[in-house]
Amino acid sequence: MTGTVYKSTGSWYTVKNNLGEVYQCRIKGKFRIKGIKSTNPIAVGDVVDFELETNNDETTGIINNIHDRQNYIVRKSVNLSKQTHVIASNVDQVFLLVTIDNPPTFTSFIDRFLVTAEAYSVKTILLFNKIDSYSDDTLDEVKYLAHVYRKIGYECIGISATTGKNIDKVKALMKDKTSMFAGHSGVGKSTLVNAIEPDLDLKTKEISTQHMQGQHTTTFAEMFDLSFGAKIIDTPGIKGFGVVDMDREEVGDYFPEFFELKQDCKFNNCLHLEEPKCAVKDALENDEIAYSRYRSYLQILEGEDEHYRTDNWDNE
Repeated sequence: MTGTVYKSTGSWYTVKNNLGEVYQCRIKGKFRIKGIKSTNPIAVGDVVDFELETNNDETTGIINNIHDRQNYIVRKSVNLSKQTHVIASNVDQVFLLVTIDNPPTFTSFIDRFLVTAEAYSVKTILLFNKIDSYSDDTLDEVKYLAHVYRKIGYECIGISATTGKNIDKVKALMKDKTSMFAGHSGVGKSTLVNAIEPDLDLKTKEISTQHMQGQHTTTFAEMFDLSFGAKIIDTPGIKGFGVVDMDREEVGDYFPEFFELKQDCKFNNCLHLEEPKCAVKDALENDEIAYSRYRSYLQILEGEDEHYRTDNWDNE
């Protein structure tokens, strides 16, 4: 029998087959996917083969094969530098929710996420949430950031999950696709999912005022079928986003605006650091590339995973 993994709780997997039948499945023995050292061998979105067995009148499934993934989103596991965690697989697009404050989303986090998505061929759309609650100055920040990312080619939409602003636009983009929602805890993922499909009634929590960070309401990634022909993968809030296994030479290729200029650099293996006649550095000097993007690039090259949360996105 073949089905899609809708939920993973570590040892059990909720799998739905083509007829819409749902089975609780586990893995037989050890599962290793070639080339991926991940803490979770099977992720939400995986297509798997399984066989049924019945014990004490209870029928469960045993997963014996994982189909090739068309893509996946992966990040470093917390405090386990060599281990990685596959958040979800076979995703048509990711909506990355961004809030300027309450809680703050820094450009270093956005850029790490986008670099990973580019590396694994996952389209990303930026949703600037909570725009109903911002002051004029904060709205100016949203406009500036949206300008930076639109210029690179990313779609950016200002939304309010509470007032419903532009929710229809998001729904239209989701139709007939599998979308993943991601972002820090407290950016409003669950509220947005509830605005899109009220019947799901996902749990939401107020922002923790003590730390100005969201409280975790989702502990495992989970996929839901929506009434308008879409699938959504709701994910736990991500605190940090460690970039996985990239050679220094390839990091710049996942910054689309750097990649576009690469052919104009004097050296074809230019790292855009101290090399002479570097088209990326020239573009930076001429304000054609955002300084925040270049700084994120340097941080990834230097392997700075731990410090970026304190780093604001402005140029001071």
